[in-house]
Amino acid sequence: MGSRAAGHLEPVPAAATPGRATFLELFFDLVYVFALTRISARAFEDLTQDPGGANGWAAVTGGAKTLLLLLALWAVWQGTAWTTSRYDPYRVPLQTVVITALVCSMLMGVAIPRAFSETGLMFAVAYVVAQVTRPVILSIALGAHRYRRLKVRMAVIFAVSGVLWISGTMLSTNAQVLLWSTALALEYLAARCGWPVPGLGRSTISKWEIAGEHLAERYQQFFLVALGETILVAGFAYSRGPNEMGHAWAFALALATSVMLWRIYVQRAGRILGEAVVKARHPANIGRSAADTHLLMVIGLAATAIGYELIINHPLERIPGPWLVMVLGGPALFLAGRGRLEYEVFARVSPSRWIALTVLVVSSVPLLHLPGVVASAVGALVLAAVAVVDARRARGAPPEAATPPF
Repeated sequence: MGSRAAGHLEPVPAAATPGRATFLELFFDLVYVFALTRISARAFEDLTQDPGGANGWAAVTGGAKTLLLLLALWAVWQGTAWTTSRYDPYRVPLQTVVITALVCSMLMGVAIPRAFSETGLMFAVAYVVAQVTRPVILSIALGAHRYRRLKVRMAVIFAVSGVLWISGTMLSTNAQVLLWSTALALEYLAARCGWPVPGLGRSTISKWEIAGEHLAERYQQFFLVALGETILVAGFAYSRGPNEMGHAWAFALALATSVMLWRIYVQRAGRILGEAVVKARHPANIGRSAADTHLLMVIGLAATAIGYELIINHPLERIPGPWLVMVLGGPALFLAGRGRLEYEVFARVSPSRWIALTVLVVSSVPLLHLPGVVASAVGALVLAAVAVVDARRARGAPPEAATPPF
């Protein structure tokens, strides 16, 4: 530990084989179990507090605001994960970055239910502190290293967007949403373009050095965090009762759906993502692509969890359109992301993904006239069919090696 703490920080070599995620990183992930439950709770409230609005514009605007908060949470997690995959996570500056992000993420999670009213300032300040302190700490720790210039540019951009985040809390809700969306769009665009700042230049992402296996493992772990949150939501919803037959069936279908989501993810692209990153000519490019892919799947899991709670509470009622979007749209988004992951690892997409997506979309129309538990059953059966097809294709064949297109 002493030798690691000495001297300036150095990026890990591109070909390095890092250790597993540290206990501090796993501790950091636990905060997101809580934060994601707050996302689900907020969306559930938006969809149920106004029965008339559940069929109209209120559900759309509420969902958009919840998605904005989820994207902000993801931005903090992803920035921290990339940092620990580019530098030695046992060094004191890196541990300071992770602990700061942990505390800020917890505050963001606490603030989520009322982030566009009473606790908006808490959410914004926590987000800005997490995003600004990371490049500032790293720019100091890097000394004269060439990556120091990158961290300075990142700090400048996050400081500029931070003004929008904090200013938004002083305005009306619509103006707050507009400023926060603009700030987040600025940050995402800057990341895609290599963090350009006038007079300081920009970076080429493909040349960034990362410990690819470590980064892939972190994405896998976050997927498990999001999947674990779906089980928590289902358990909390069912434990509140009443434990009648319809509610029991809805709870059983929720558990079955979570098992199918896990099975589809790990067979086999999700299991060997690290191998694909290592084999890629530009690991940072596939790392960036995998980030978008996992974000799509995490949004799908969050929507699925919301659908669990809605159906467990109203199993035998006909559900409005926005509720059905959660019940079937969540698995559909997951399958779309899983198809993209398959392409990133194997340079192909199995037909079962698109067939399943088509079935989910087509079945949504008649399901509007049936009890909600039937929609849950259709989602679970479609996912089960995909899992069976995956298992049959892999049975008796040698393990497929990663062939990334990057």
